[in-house]
Amino acid sequence: MAIETQWVLDNAHLARLCAEWRTLPYVALDTEFMRVDTFYPIAALLQVGDGRCAYLIDPLLIDDWSAFAGLLEDPSVVKVLHACSEDLEVLLRLAGSLPAPLFDTQLAAGYLNIGFSMGYSRLVQAVLGIELPKGETRSDWLQRPLSETQIQYAAEDAQHLAELYEALIPRLSEDKRAWVLEDGAELVLNLQREADPDEAYRDVKQAWRLKPRQLAVLKVLAAWRERQARIRNQPRNRVLREHSLWPLARTQPSDLVGLSRIEDMHPRTVRQDGETLLELIRSAAATPEQEWPAPLPEPLPLEVSGLLKKLRAVGQREAEVLDIAPELMLRKKVLEALLKTGYPTGPYQLPDSLRGWRRERMGQALLDVLEETP
Repeated sequence: MAIETQWVLDNAHLARLCAEWRTLPYVALDTEFMRVDTFYPIAALLQVGDGRCAYLIDPLLIDDWSAFAGLLEDPSVVKVLHACSEDLEVLLRLAGSLPAPLFDTQLAAGYLNIGFSMGYSRLVQAVLGIELPKGETRSDWLQRPLSETQIQYAAEDAQHLAELYEALIPRLSEDKRAWVLEDGAELVLNLQREADPDEAYRDVKQAWRLKPRQLAVLKVLAAWRERQARIRNQPRNRVLREHSLWPLARTQPSDLVGLSRIEDMHPRTVRQDGETLLELIRSAAATPEQEWPAPLPEPLPLEVSGLLKKLRAVGQREAEVLDIAPELMLRKKVLEALLKTGYPTGPYQLPDSLRGWRRERMGQALLDVLEETP
């Protein structure tokens, strides 16, 4: 069956449609974008589905996104997306706003125990019995005109996403609907907390092995890399490769020859930014001792694997009771954060990252496991 499709090619048309969409209970949203050599995604197409029509919005022609931002922020209209972390980046970059309330159909599938982390095509097949064509995901969405195949692919995404929402919603209990929206709000909140460049060093592999004076160098290098990636709109590894950070901080080369010998150091980086990196290293190495970062905590030892298994079992039991995909219950990072509050002898505290219904339903059970384990 042919899908009714409408192009949106100017600001006035988009504003009129946004006013109409704000009278609806929900809209389905999808984006096509390019992100090959850039830090930020380049929006190439936005699709909106209302269950009756697929609207294709051309971001290359529209420059006033205020009405669309109003739609995204309207609390009376549920915004439906699928596996939306990258879509959220596109929307934030384009409209300066993020969708709320947000209903992610991938999360909904997990709450219904249909499957965890299901791809869009697979979920459409499982719920709607429709087999979607493949092959356009990685095509050039910035080309104009778009091919007929691309247009059909984009329209089907918007249409079937709306149909997915209408099929999933009746199957979700009131609690589960609330939890899907709660998790959606968490996704939005995480993106709103833009990473602080001065904290980037904490995520560098093996950083915990460095002494405080070396950490001072790593902190400066990692912050410079993060800021330059944003300023230049280039991937972080194009600015300075991840695997070069740790040896740079540890050995602190003093000349270009030493710099070029660093593990995984790209010759282009030495040519373009070599002198800057050397100056950053010299300056950071001279940081007064009282300003050195505190040593980073060591990773949890391998012996905690048995304890992690017991903690995961709390989530698995609760998943069986609630008929939810077990992977959706307790993330490994949350359990590790819990263990780090008191390992090996306790006492333990629930980490801030365990929030909402998960904290309410499983928090005390997790603490009980730790208290009962010698």
